Amino acid sequence: MIGWWALNGLISTVQVVAVLASRGQPVVLPDVLRSELASAALWVPCTLWLLWWVARAPLERERWAAPFAWLLFAVLVVAAFRAVAVPLLEPWVGWRSLPRTAEVMLATSLRNVLTGLLIVGVGHALVYAQRSRARERQAQALQEQLTRARLDALSAQLNPHFLFNALNSIAEMVHHDVDAADRMLVQLGGLLRHSLAATRQQHTSLREELGIVDCYIGIEQVRLGDRLRFRREVAPEVLHAQVPRLMLQPLVENAITHAVAHRDAPSTVAVRAARDGDRLVLEVLDDGAGAPPRPGFGVGLANTRARLECLYGQAQALDIATLPGGGTRVRVSLPLVTVQAA
Repeated sequence: MIGWWALNGLISTVQVVAVLASRGQPVVLPDVLRSELASAALWVPCTLWLLWWVARAPLERERWAAPFAWLLFAVLVVAAFRAVAVPLLEPWVGWRSLPRTAEVMLATSLRNVLTGLLIVGVGHALVYAQRSRARERQAQALQEQLTRARLDALSAQLNPHFLFNALNSIAEMVHHDVDAADRMLVQLGGLLRHSLAATRQQHTSLREELGIVDCYIGIEQVRLGDRLRFRREVAPEVLHAQVPRLMLQPLVENAITHAVAHRDAPSTVAVRAARDGDRLVLEVLDDGAGAPPRPGFGVGLANTRARLECLYGQAQALDIATLPGGGTRVRVSLPLVTVQAA
């Protein structure tokens, strides 16, 4: 604010010098500069006074009469203050002598009132801009809280989903092969360790996510035997890429459910991961003959799609397609972000 009024004083100095020079009158630059800067300096406390009143009683759509009266009072006080201060400081400042006629005093007072009203308008612009930024920050914070709550709800839904499915698989096996059921319980322990170790974290590394998939595949290979063949094709450079936690396992489970569990012939499920420019491309493929499930079909797939939309918005893509030779491919494309190795 002080800088603004100092600049205003310098501009007024240039204008006065130009006017005096055009009239052929002598110009004493230090005197003109002192006079204009002193006039501008008087506006500093006046501006603080008016901005204080604007902050205390801004004009509102529903409530404007009382604030308008107070602000008009503040502007008139400023005009009166300058009308008294200028004559009192004249001996020390040396303002250009003007005839103290009623017309000159009225014009000066009117100019001071208009300047005060302009300051009040600027003050309102600052108040409304501050309110707008506060509302934007509040809206952003609420949106982040809503997204976090939705992600937590989705994670809370997903964890029991795949764990209950794994327990059902173990329950089927325990009556037929105790040793196999024991091996499945070991793999289930790995699943629990991965899922509960970082329940509040939405992201993990691809290496950790593949560890969860391996535990799940271990359970399903015991249950399905030779009917399930699993293959990983993962580029080493993307092992530390950031991915949503528990994203791949529901896609692998979906492939096993639709392509392997209901077939007697051996079936292959593959997981691929590679870099495509600044994107991470993940694919889960199977060689089953069935049609791909509808987008959003099932808890796991619908949950994965909803989480991706929450975390990445339009920066993600999840596509389901039928392969020419039979089978289904689920492809996920995400921004490539590398996390530090633990």
